[in-house]
Amino acid sequence: MNKLFKVALVAFAFLSANLAYAQMEKTVEVGGAPMYPSKNIVENAVNSDDHTTLVAAVKAAGLVETLQGAGPFTVFAPENSAFAKLPEGTVETLLKPENKGQLTAVLTYHVVAGKMGSKDIADAIKKGNGKAVLTTVQGGKLTAWMKGKELYITDENGGQSKVTIADVWQSNGVIHSVDSVVLPKM
Repeated sequence: MNKLFKVALVAFAFLSANLAYAQMEKTVEVGGAPMYPSKNIVENAVNSDDHTTLVAAVKAAGLVETLQGAGPFTVFAPENSAFAKLPEGTVETLLKPENKGQLTAVLTYHVVAGKMGSKDIADAIKKGNGKAVLTTVQGGKLTAWMKGKELYITDENGGQSKVTIADVWQSNGVIHSVDSVVLPKM
């Protein structure tokens, strides 16, 4: 009985330590999984059920190593439903090896160098009299703006995307989930 008590005590201590660690990190749940600030963008994204298409695209484009790097990056991460809004066959076509360059351009158009939380973006919007122009890693421009308290981005073609979950902090940046894929001028 004494041995059983010791095993139970060790198990309790282990579970308590893990719970305390998760609470200490102040996680945000995205796609049914906690996103840990101590993990990088890729380590967290692979656990989100809402971003499986994005993760597959990042792998196909060969961007895993980049997004695991030091950054920092601000990523406007399209949810699976965002990719589903694209014309039928678009995702499948982009995932083909011969379209890797085009896929990379689309994905890096969703990334801005630096760590910009929603407050930083809102401050830039205020300074810009209602709009903030963000230069993407791809080289194109996204325009950030607000409708009430909701944050939006507009691509160079006029396509709009709403931020559905803001400020998902990562060890190498921040993710903002978005409801539409934004597209660079091609």
